Amino acid sequence: MSGPLHGPGQPAGPRVALTPEQRAALGGPVLTMPTAADMRALGARLAGVLRAGDLVVLTGPLGAGKTVLVQGIGAGLDVRGVVVSPTFVIARVHRPARPGGVPLVHVDAYRLGSLDEVDDLDLDVDMADAVTVVEWGAGLVEHLNDARLEIAMARAPDSEERTVRLMPFGGDWAARVASLAP
Repeated sequence: MSGPLHGPGQPAGPRVALTPEQRAALGGPVLTMPTAADMRALGARLAGVLRAGDLVVLTGPLGAGKTVLVQGIGAGLDVRGVVVSPTFVIARVHRPARPGGVPLVHVDAYRLGSLDEVDDLDLDVDMADAVTVVEWGAGLVEHLNDARLEIAMARAPDSEERTVRLMPFGGDWAARVASLAP
């Protein structure tokens, strides 16, 4: 099938093989989140180690909890408004509720088919000044920041339980991820 739209669970666009650094990061911590509320709480904890310029890439099948995690990040960053999936608008910018806060850029790359389409997103905020979280971004957005956190998640087929793997790449991400350990 060609074009940017594929069936559910089939991210659009070309995907690249794992680099040696990515393979090494697959050993990152694995967390179990029993409920969606726990996933939101993890997002809020994660927000505590995020800062302007950070890139977080989320992967996992439909229903794995990507948007739920971003809702927790938004709450932890204290952004204005409700964080919902940007599936049809591709990207949303959530402004901070207080002066001096960090904006949250929430991108859903599911329908993006190429690196050019990512670069063409007309966001009204500089990514260096915001926390950027990209759902379905693996293989498309890594070029945006050499240092990033990739989070792979899966949901148990018969419960709300989710498994989350935190994979730090570059910068001080390994130390920040270690600080999240329960």
